[in-house]
Amino acid sequence: MPYFVYRIRQPLRLTHIDTKDSYQDARALVRSLREGQPQSSDDFYRMVHANHQAEAERLLSTPRDERVVGED
Repeated sequence: MPYFVYRIRQPLRLTHIDTKDSYQDARALVRSLREGQPQSSDDFYRMVHANHQAEAERLLSTPRDERVVGED
């Protein structure tokens, strides 16, 4: 399965940047995009591992549950 790299702008606008076959290539691309990004920018970059582009966009569009750090 390939890795899809996206730029995400609020309110949730996804822009497909590139598709990589290896994790290391996708990670390097995302890191270089983040380093070149101005501090004042509200955009952020994410990569997602999916079967196809439609699935990647669905995964990025779905709200994630809050992380549970410990028991209350």
